Amino acid sequence: MEELAIKGGKPVRDKKIFYGRQWIDEQDVEAVVATLRSDYLTCGPKVKELEEKLCEITGAKYAVAVSNGTAALHCACIAAGIGPGDEVITTPITFAASANCALYVGATPVFADINPETYNIDPASIEAKITEKTKAVVAVDFTGQAVEIERIRAICKKHHLIFIEDAAHSIGTTYKGQAVGSLADLTTFSFHPVKTVTAGEGGAILTNDEKLYQKLVLAHTHGITHDEDLMEEAPHEGPWYYEQVELGYNYRITDIQASLLLSQLEKLSTFKARRQEIVGRYEATFADVEGLILQKEISESDTCRHLYIIQLDLSKLTCSRREFFDAMAAENVQCQIHYVPVYWFPHYKRLGHRIGECPHAEALYQGIMSIPLYPAMTDQDVEDVIHAVKKCVEYYQK
Repeated sequence: MEELAIKGGKPVRDKKIFYGRQWIDEQDVEAVVATLRSDYLTCGPKVKELEEKLCEITGAKYAVAVSNGTAALHCACIAAGIGPGDEVITTPITFAASANCALYVGATPVFADINPETYNIDPASIEAKITEKTKAVVAVDFTGQAVEIERIRAICKKHHLIFIEDAAHSIGTTYKGQAVGSLADLTTFSFHPVKTVTAGEGGAILTNDEKLYQKLVLAHTHGITHDEDLMEEAPHEGPWYYEQVELGYNYRITDIQASLLLSQLEKLSTFKARRQEIVGRYEATFADVEGLILQKEISESDTCRHLYIIQLDLSKLTCSRREFFDAMAAENVQCQIHYVPVYWFPHYKRLGHRIGECPHAEALYQGIMSIPLYPAMTDQDVEDVIHAVKKCVEYYQK
Protein backbone atom coordinates (compact mmCIF):
# COMPACT_ATOMS: atom_id res chain seq x y z
CA MET A 1 0.00 0.00 0.00
CA GLU A 2 1.31 3.44 -0.94
CA GLU A 3 1.94 5.91 1.87
CA LEU A 4 -0.24 8.98 1.55
CA ALA A 5 1.52 12.28 0.93
CA ILE A 6 -0.30 13.72 3.93
CA LYS A 7 1.41 10.99 6.01
CA GLY A 8 4.85 11.68 4.58
CA GLY A 9 4.70 9.75 1.31
CA LYS A 10 5.45 11.02 -2.21
CA PRO A 11 2.61 13.01 -3.85
CA VAL A 12 1.05 11.63 -7.01
CA ARG A 13 1.78 14.94 -8.77
CA ASP A 14 4.37 17.68 -8.44
CA LYS A 15 2.00 20.42 -9.63
CA LYS A 16 -1.47 21.00 -8.20
CA ILE A 17 -4.51 20.41 -10.41
CA PHE A 18 -7.87 22.00 -9.64
CA TYR A 19 -11.44 20.78 -10.13
CA GLY A 20 -12.19 23.12 -13.04
CA ARG A 21 -10.45 25.48 -15.42
CA GLN A 22 -11.25 27.44 -18.56
CA TRP A 23 -9.67 26.63 -21.93
CA ILE A 24 -8.74 29.81 -23.81
CA ASP A 25 -6.95 29.48 -27.15
CA GLU A 26 -5.64 31.92 -29.76
CA GLN A 27 -8.97 31.92 -31.58
CA ASP A 28 -10.61 33.25 -28.39
CA VAL A 29 -7.90 35.87 -27.89
CA GLU A 30 -8.19 37.05 -31.49
CA ALA A 31 -11.99 37.32 -31.20
CA VAL A 32 -11.70 39.54 -28.13
CA VAL A 33 -8.94 41.67 -29.65
CA ALA A 34 -11.04 42.21 -32.79
CA THR A 35 -13.88 43.53 -30.66
CA LEU A 36 -11.52 45.74 -28.66
CA ARG A 37 -10.46 47.30 -31.96
CA SER A 38 -14.03 47.71 -33.18
CA ASP A 39 -16.49 50.57 -32.71
CA TYR A 40 -18.48 48.79 -30.01
CA LEU A 41 -17.35 47.46 -26.64
CA THR A 42 -20.92 47.12 -25.34
CA CYS A 43 -24.52 47.41 -26.63
CA GLY A 44 -23.21 46.45 -30.06
CA PRO A 45 -23.64 43.77 -32.73
CA LYS A 46 -21.77 40.94 -30.98
CA VAL A 47 -24.47 40.62 -28.31
CA LYS A 48 -27.17 40.15 -30.94
CA GLU A 49 -24.95 37.68 -32.78
CA LEU A 50 -24.47 35.74 -29.55
CA GLU A 51 -28.21 35.58 -28.87
CA GLU A 52 -28.82 34.28 -32.37
CA LYS A 53 -26.08 31.67 -31.94
CA LEU A 54 -27.61 30.44 -28.67
CA CYS A 55 -30.95 30.03 -30.43
CA GLU A 56 -29.26 28.12 -33.25
CA ILE A 57 -27.51 25.76 -30.82
CA THR A 58 -30.50 25.09 -28.57
CA GLY A 59 -33.48 25.39 -30.89
CA ALA A 60 -35.04 28.07 -28.68
CA LYS A 61 -36.91 30.90 -30.44
CA TYR A 62 -35.58 33.70 -28.25
CA ALA A 63 -32.45 34.37 -26.19
CA VAL A 64 -31.42 37.27 -23.98
CA ALA A 65 -27.75 37.45 -23.01
CA VAL A 66 -27.05 38.93 -19.57
CA SER A 67 -24.18 39.71 -17.23
CA ASN A 68 -24.12 36.42 -15.29
CA GLY A 69 -26.11 33.31 -14.42
CA THR A 70 -27.60 34.86 -11.29
CA ALA A 71 -28.92 37.78 -13.34
CA ALA A 72 -30.41 35.23 -15.73
CA LEU A 73 -32.35 33.58 -12.90
CA HIS A 74 -33.52 36.95 -11.55
CA CYS A 75 -34.77 38.02 -14.97
CA ALA A 76 -36.50 34.65 -15.44
CA CYS A 77 -38.40 35.17 -12.19
CA ILE A 78 -39.38 38.70 -13.23
CA ALA A 79 -40.60 37.51 -16.63
CA ALA A 80 -42.56 34.69 -14.98
CA GLY A 81 -44.45 37.25 -12.89
CA ILE A 82 -43.26 35.78 -9.59
CA GLY A 83 -43.69 38.10 -6.63
CA PRO A 84 -44.62 38.52 -2.97
CA GLY A 85 -46.88 35.77 -1.68
CA ASP A 86 -45.67 33.26 -4.28
CA GLU A 87 -43.65 30.11 -3.60
CA VAL A 88 -40.91 28.75 -5.86
CA ILE A 89 -39.80 25.13 -5.53
CA THR A 90 -36.16 24.28 -6.11
CA THR A 91 -33.41 21.90 -4.96
CA PRO A 92 -31.08 22.45 -1.99
CA ILE A 93 -28.15 20.83 -3.83
CA THR A 94 -27.24 23.84 -5.95
CA PHE A 95 -25.52 27.19 -5.84
CA ALA A 96 -27.49 29.65 -3.71
CA ALA A 97 -28.64 31.70 -6.73
CA SER A 98 -31.17 29.01 -7.68
CA ALA A 99 -33.09 29.86 -4.51
CA ASN A 100 -32.01 33.48 -4.07
CA CYS A 101 -33.73 34.42 -7.33
CA ALA A 102 -37.09 33.83 -5.62
CA LEU A 103 -36.08 36.09 -2.73
CA TYR A 104 -35.03 38.83 -5.17
CA VAL A 105 -38.65 39.18 -6.32
CA GLY A 106 -40.17 38.85 -2.85
CA ALA A 107 -41.23 35.21 -3.19
CA THR A 108 -40.53 32.28 -0.86
CA PRO A 109 -38.14 29.45 -1.83
CA VAL A 110 -39.37 25.95 -0.99
CA PHE A 111 -36.92 23.05 -1.14
CA ALA A 112 -37.82 19.69 -2.65
CA ASP A 113 -35.61 16.67 -2.01
CA ILE A 114 -33.36 14.99 -4.55
CA ASN A 115 -33.26 11.57 -6.13
CA PRO A 116 -30.40 9.96 -4.15
CA GLU A 117 -29.14 8.14 -7.25
CA THR A 118 -29.15 10.92 -9.86
CA TYR A 119 -28.68 13.83 -7.38
CA ASN A 120 -31.23 15.87 -9.35
CA ILE A 121 -34.49 17.20 -7.92
CA ASP A 122 -37.08 14.45 -7.41
CA PRO A 123 -40.33 15.11 -9.31
CA ALA A 124 -42.31 13.28 -6.63
CA SER A 125 -40.89 15.61 -3.99
CA ILE A 126 -41.77 18.61 -6.16
CA GLU A 127 -45.38 17.52 -6.30
CA ALA A 128 -45.48 16.89 -2.56
CA LYS A 129 -44.31 20.47 -1.89
CA ILE A 130 -46.89 22.20 -4.12
CA THR A 131 -49.40 24.46 -2.35
CA GLU A 132 -51.93 27.01 -3.54
CA LYS A 133 -49.13 29.59 -3.35
CA THR A 134 -46.72 27.74 -5.66
CA LYS A 135 -45.99 29.75 -8.80
CA ALA A 136 -42.91 28.12 -10.34
CA VAL A 137 -40.34 25.34 -10.23
CA VAL A 138 -36.62 26.06 -10.65
CA ALA A 139 -35.17 22.67 -11.57
CA VAL A 140 -31.37 22.49 -11.67
CA ASP A 141 -29.47 20.26 -14.11
CA PHE A 142 -26.95 19.33 -11.42
CA THR A 143 -23.48 18.41 -12.76
CA GLY A 144 -24.85 18.83 -16.31
CA GLN A 145 -27.31 15.94 -16.28
CA ALA A 146 -30.75 17.01 -17.46
CA VAL A 147 -33.52 16.82 -14.89
CA GLU A 148 -36.52 14.58 -15.59
CA ILE A 149 -37.93 17.18 -17.94
CA GLU A 150 -41.06 15.37 -19.11
CA ARG A 151 -42.20 14.54 -15.58
CA ILE A 152 -41.52 18.05 -14.31
CA ARG A 153 -43.18 19.63 -17.34
CA ALA A 154 -46.27 17.46 -16.75
CA ILE A 155 -46.40 18.46 -13.07
CA CYS A 156 -46.10 22.14 -13.99
CA LYS A 157 -48.85 21.84 -16.60
CA LYS A 158 -51.14 20.03 -14.16
CA HIS A 159 -50.71 22.70 -11.49
CA HIS A 160 -50.39 25.72 -13.82
CA LEU A 161 -46.79 26.46 -12.81
CA ILE A 162 -43.93 28.11 -14.68
CA PHE A 163 -41.08 25.67 -15.39
CA ILE A 164 -37.67 27.35 -15.12
CA GLU A 165 -34.75 25.08 -15.97
CA ASP A 166 -31.53 26.22 -14.31
CA ALA A 167 -29.11 24.92 -16.91
CA ALA A 168 -26.03 26.66 -15.52
CA HIS A 169 -24.22 23.30 -15.68
CA SER A 170 -25.73 21.80 -18.80
CA ILE A 171 -25.11 23.70 -22.04
CA GLY A 172 -24.33 20.97 -24.59
CA THR A 173 -26.54 18.39 -22.88
CA THR A 174 -29.46 16.91 -24.80
CA TYR A 175 -32.66 15.34 -23.46
CA LYS A 176 -34.18 12.72 -25.77
CA GLY A 177 -32.09 14.20 -28.56
CA GLN A 178 -33.22 17.79 -27.99
CA ALA A 179 -30.77 20.39 -26.77
CA VAL A 180 -31.25 21.82 -23.30
CA GLY A 181 -32.41 25.39 -23.74
CA SER A 182 -35.70 24.93 -25.55
CA LEU A 183 -37.51 22.45 -23.31
CA ALA A 184 -38.76 24.51 -20.36
CA ASP A 185 -40.79 27.72 -20.24
CA LEU A 186 -37.56 29.54 -19.40
CA THR A 187 -34.00 28.16 -19.38
CA THR A 188 -31.02 29.91 -17.82
CA PHE A 189 -27.33 29.45 -18.60
CA SER A 190 -24.14 30.54 -16.83
CA PHE A 191 -20.82 31.25 -18.55
CA HIS A 192 -18.51 31.42 -15.54
CA PRO A 193 -14.92 30.26 -16.28
CA VAL A 194 -15.38 26.78 -14.79
CA LYS A 195 -18.45 26.10 -16.95
CA THR A 196 -18.27 24.25 -20.28
CA VAL A 197 -17.97 27.49 -22.25
CA THR A 198 -17.12 30.89 -20.81
CA ALA A 199 -17.52 34.59 -21.39
CA GLY A 200 -15.41 35.35 -18.32
CA GLU A 201 -18.73 36.00 -16.66
CA GLY A 202 -22.09 36.01 -18.37
CA GLY A 203 -25.41 34.28 -18.63
CA ALA A 204 -28.48 33.93 -20.82
CA ILE A 205 -32.18 33.21 -20.65
CA LEU A 206 -33.92 31.28 -23.44
CA THR A 207 -37.61 30.84 -24.16
CA ASN A 208 -40.05 29.99 -26.93
CA ASP A 209 -42.65 32.45 -25.63
CA GLU A 210 -42.61 35.91 -27.23
CA LYS A 211 -44.35 37.59 -24.29
CA LEU A 212 -41.81 36.18 -21.84
CA TYR A 213 -39.04 37.31 -24.18
CA GLN A 214 -40.32 40.89 -24.21
CA LYS A 215 -40.38 40.90 -20.41
CA LEU A 216 -36.82 39.56 -20.30
CA VAL A 217 -35.59 42.30 -22.61
CA LEU A 218 -37.07 44.98 -20.35
CA ALA A 219 -35.89 43.30 -17.15
CA HIS A 220 -32.22 43.30 -18.16
CA THR A 221 -32.09 46.86 -19.57
CA HIS A 222 -33.51 49.12 -16.85
CA GLY A 223 -37.08 48.56 -18.08
CA ILE A 224 -36.19 50.97 -20.90
CA THR A 225 -37.34 50.49 -24.49
CA HIS A 226 -36.94 52.14 -27.90
CA ASP A 227 -39.78 50.00 -29.28
CA GLU A 228 -42.68 52.29 -30.15
CA ASP A 229 -45.14 49.41 -29.77
CA LEU A 230 -44.23 49.21 -26.08
CA MET A 231 -44.18 52.94 -25.38
CA GLU A 232 -47.08 54.60 -23.58
CA GLU A 233 -46.57 58.29 -24.34
CA ALA A 234 -46.99 60.15 -27.62
CA PRO A 235 -45.89 61.85 -29.70
CA HIS A 236 -42.39 60.42 -29.97
CA GLU A 237 -39.90 63.20 -30.50
CA GLY A 238 -37.43 61.37 -32.72
CA PRO A 239 -35.08 58.37 -33.08
CA TRP A 240 -33.34 59.27 -29.82
CA TYR A 241 -36.53 58.91 -27.79
CA TYR A 242 -36.94 56.09 -25.30
CA GLU A 243 -39.15 55.31 -22.33
CA GLN A 244 -38.80 53.46 -19.09
CA VAL A 245 -42.01 51.45 -18.95
CA GLU A 246 -41.08 49.17 -16.04
CA LEU A 247 -38.50 48.97 -13.25
CA GLY A 248 -35.60 46.96 -14.64
CA TYR A 249 -31.93 46.33 -13.99
CA ASN A 250 -28.60 46.83 -15.72
CA TYR A 251 -27.81 43.20 -16.47
CA ARG A 252 -26.34 43.74 -19.92
CA ILE A 253 -23.44 41.67 -21.20
CA THR A 254 -20.66 43.44 -23.11
CA ASP A 255 -19.59 42.87 -26.70
CA ILE A 256 -16.16 41.90 -25.34
CA GLN A 257 -17.71 39.03 -23.37
CA ALA A 258 -20.03 38.11 -26.24
CA SER A 259 -17.13 37.82 -28.68
CA LEU A 260 -15.28 35.48 -26.32
CA LEU A 261 -18.36 33.32 -25.85
CA LEU A 262 -19.09 33.17 -29.57
CA SER A 263 -15.58 31.83 -30.10
CA GLN A 264 -16.03 29.33 -27.24
CA LEU A 265 -19.33 28.09 -28.66
CA GLU A 266 -17.52 27.06 -31.84
CA LYS A 267 -15.70 24.51 -29.65
CA LEU A 268 -18.73 23.30 -27.69
CA SER A 269 -18.91 19.92 -29.42
CA THR A 270 -15.16 19.42 -28.93
CA PHE A 271 -15.42 20.35 -25.25
CA LYS A 272 -18.36 17.99 -24.79
CA ALA A 273 -16.55 15.10 -26.45
CA ARG A 274 -13.47 15.54 -24.24
CA ARG A 275 -15.55 15.86 -21.08
CA GLN A 276 -17.41 12.67 -21.97
CA GLU A 277 -14.14 10.90 -22.70
CA ILE A 278 -12.76 11.82 -19.26
CA VAL A 279 -16.02 10.86 -17.55
CA GLY A 280 -15.94 7.51 -19.35
CA ARG A 281 -12.43 6.86 -18.04
CA TYR A 282 -13.48 7.75 -14.50
CA GLU A 283 -16.60 5.61 -14.68
CA ALA A 284 -14.75 2.57 -15.99
CA THR A 285 -12.15 2.84 -13.23
CA PHE A 286 -14.27 3.77 -10.23
CA ALA A 287 -17.31 1.56 -10.89
CA ASP A 288 -15.96 -1.35 -8.84
CA VAL A 289 -13.96 0.57 -6.23
CA GLU A 290 -15.19 -0.37 -2.77
CA GLY A 291 -15.90 2.79 -0.82
CA LEU A 292 -17.08 4.91 -3.76
CA ILE A 293 -20.63 5.54 -4.96
CA LEU A 294 -21.12 7.02 -8.44
CA GLN A 295 -23.83 9.31 -9.72
CA LYS A 296 -26.34 7.55 -11.97
CA GLU A 297 -27.72 9.06 -15.15
CA ILE A 298 -31.18 8.84 -16.65
CA SER A 299 -31.19 7.30 -20.12
CA GLU A 300 -32.85 10.39 -21.62
CA SER A 301 -29.86 12.64 -20.86
CA ASP A 302 -26.85 12.71 -23.17
CA THR A 303 -24.87 14.68 -20.64
CA CYS A 304 -22.14 17.23 -21.14
CA ARG A 305 -20.84 16.86 -17.59
CA HIS A 306 -19.79 20.09 -15.88
CA LEU A 307 -18.78 18.36 -12.64
CA TYR A 308 -17.63 14.85 -11.85
CA ILE A 309 -18.63 13.89 -8.32
CA ILE A 310 -17.52 10.94 -6.29
CA GLN A 311 -19.53 10.05 -3.23
CA LEU A 312 -17.60 8.45 -0.39
CA ASP A 313 -19.29 5.51 1.28
CA LEU A 314 -18.06 6.49 4.73
CA SER A 315 -19.36 3.25 6.25
CA LYS A 316 -16.59 1.46 4.36
CA LEU A 317 -13.81 3.96 5.08
CA THR A 318 -11.89 4.82 8.25
CA CYS A 319 -11.69 8.54 7.43
CA SER A 320 -14.04 11.49 7.40
CA ARG A 321 -14.84 13.40 4.20
CA ARG A 322 -12.57 16.23 5.42
CA GLU A 323 -9.67 13.82 5.95
CA PHE A 324 -10.13 12.40 2.44
CA PHE A 325 -10.36 15.94 0.98
CA ASP A 326 -7.13 16.98 2.71
CA ALA A 327 -5.38 13.76 1.64
CA MET A 328 -6.29 14.45 -2.00
CA ALA A 329 -4.99 18.02 -1.70
CA ALA A 330 -1.68 16.67 -0.35
CA GLU A 331 -1.45 14.51 -3.49
CA ASN A 332 -1.79 17.82 -5.39
CA VAL A 333 -5.30 17.03 -6.60
CA GLN A 334 -7.48 19.87 -5.32
CA CYS A 335 -11.12 18.87 -5.08
CA GLN A 336 -14.22 20.94 -4.24
CA ILE A 337 -17.60 20.32 -2.62
CA HIS A 338 -20.78 21.00 -4.61
CA TYR A 339 -22.88 21.98 -2.69
CA VAL A 340 -23.68 22.77 0.92
CA PRO A 341 -27.50 22.45 1.13
CA VAL A 342 -28.76 25.99 0.57
CA TYR A 343 -31.16 26.05 3.51
CA TRP A 344 -28.31 25.28 5.93
CA PHE A 345 -26.96 28.82 5.47
CA PRO A 346 -27.63 31.35 8.25
CA HIS A 347 -29.71 33.58 6.00
CA TYR A 348 -32.10 30.74 5.22
CA LYS A 349 -32.25 29.64 8.84
CA ARG A 350 -33.36 33.16 9.71
CA LEU A 351 -36.15 32.69 7.18
CA GLY A 352 -37.35 29.65 9.11
CA HIS A 353 -35.61 26.77 7.34
CA ARG A 354 -34.20 23.94 9.42
CA ILE A 355 -31.87 20.97 9.05
CA GLY A 356 -33.90 17.89 8.16
CA GLU A 357 -36.07 19.37 5.40
CA CYS A 358 -34.58 17.22 2.63
CA PRO A 359 -33.05 14.03 4.09
CA HIS A 360 -31.71 12.63 0.81
CA ALA A 361 -29.95 15.90 -0.02
CA GLU A 362 -28.39 16.09 3.43
CA ALA A 363 -27.21 12.47 3.30
CA LEU A 364 -25.66 13.08 -0.12
CA TYR A 365 -23.85 16.19 1.06
CA GLN A 366 -21.98 14.25 3.78
CA GLY A 367 -19.94 12.26 1.27
CA ILE A 368 -19.72 14.12 -2.05
CA MET A 369 -16.59 15.60 -3.58
CA SER A 370 -15.94 17.05 -7.06
CA ILE A 371 -12.73 15.84 -8.67
CA PRO A 372 -11.01 17.57 -11.63
CA LEU A 373 -12.92 17.62 -14.92
CA TYR A 374 -12.22 20.01 -17.78
CA PRO A 375 -11.27 19.61 -21.46
CA ALA A 376 -7.71 20.91 -21.14
CA MET A 377 -6.79 18.00 -18.88
CA THR A 378 -4.18 15.76 -20.46
CA ASP A 379 -4.46 11.99 -20.36
CA GLN A 380 -1.70 12.06 -17.74
CA ASP A 381 -3.72 14.53 -15.65
CA VAL A 382 -6.66 12.14 -15.76
CA GLU A 383 -4.50 9.19 -14.74
CA ASP A 384 -3.00 11.23 -11.89
CA VAL A 385 -6.48 12.01 -10.55
CA ILE A 386 -7.46 8.36 -10.78
CA HIS A 387 -4.24 7.36 -9.04
CA ALA A 388 -4.84 9.83 -6.22
CA VAL A 389 -8.45 8.72 -5.66
CA LYS A 390 -7.57 5.03 -5.62
CA LYS A 391 -4.53 5.65 -3.41
CA CYS A 392 -6.64 7.45 -0.82
CA VAL A 393 -9.50 4.95 -0.94
CA GLU A 394 -7.17 1.98 -0.54
CA TYR A 395 -5.39 3.62 2.37
CA TYR A 396 -8.62 4.36 4.23
CA GLN A 397 -10.57 1.19 3.38
CA LYS A 398 -11.76 -0.79 6.40
